[in-house]
Amino acid sequence: MSNIIVVFPRTEDVKNIKNLLIRHGFEVLAACTSGAQVLNHADHMSDGIVICGYRLADMLYSELREELPANFEMLLVASDRVLGNCGSTGVVSVGMPLKVQELLDTLSLMTGQGSRNRRKRMTGPRKRSEKEKAVIEKAKKLLMERNRLTEEEAHRYIQKCSMDSGNHMAETAEMILCCYNM
Repeated sequence: MSNIIVVFPRTEDVKNIKNLLIRHGFEVLAACTSGAQVLNHADHMSDGIVICGYRLADMLYSELREELPANFEMLLVASDRVLGNCGSTGVVSVGMPLKVQELLDTLSLMTGQGSRNRRKRMTGPRKRSEKEKAVIEKAKKLLMERNRLTEEEAHRYIQKCSMDSGNHMAETAEMILCCYNM
């Protein structure tokens, strides 16, 4: 998933984040200032990631999330005060003031660029070692703290990234910890 749409109410913010992402190797397919523009672009894409602020010109991020197709993910950029009051599920968040590396690391995880793209043959279910369980728990806690996810959302996120990359959950959890330099 690499269809990225950036949407903030101020054109200057949209341009700055778009340029930042492009400089770091991400492809931004659309830059918008309203939720209606995002929905128009999303109608022509099979999946993607919407990077947005809390309040857009015509709607709140939560309203946009409800209207987006199911295959789209959302990365909310807002102040810690605002994020503390947000109750939306299924939205990954990054706090303000924006730390560039945190934004890039989170987006890398969301796009799957932070994972190795190798396929493994399925040999049937296997038992996880205590070490693997501990790595998964540590990665879940990190996602819960940094991105304001519930434990279930963090688990599903690791599971989805694992399935998308063809890696075991423990390997994906290790990559998450490495991306956040833990």
